[in-house]
Amino acid sequence: MNLLIKLLLNAIIIFVIAELLNGVVVSSYGTALIVAVVLSVLNLIVKPILVILTLPITVFTLGLFLLVINAIIILIADNLIQGFSVNSIWTAILFSILVSIFQSILYSFTKDKGQN
Repeated sequence: MNLLIKLLLNAIIIFVIAELLNGVVVSSYGTALIVAVVLSVLNLIVKPILVILTLPITVFTLGLFLLVINAIIILIADNLIQGFSVNSIWTAILFSILVSIFQSILYSFTKDKGQN
């Protein structure tokens, strides 16, 4: 149940940010839901591989290269999903930062107070 709520929240976040940010297009809420699922799967499968392969540059940049990895994940999702479009790597980086900020805010409201 918690996973379903997080996916729905991610879809809302993606849809809202796409409306606010020039250079990101999401054609419908259904597409935003698909984007949320695909990004979750890519973060689960592809991101760990990219992090390991780019570990030296990530250490050298004190972790800032992880923003580029997140942008690459978003651009991969852009290529996989019709109805979702991101104009450039810089837009993808900004999109990634905004999604992370909004996720942190919304997830803090959904966190169960009885659990650690």
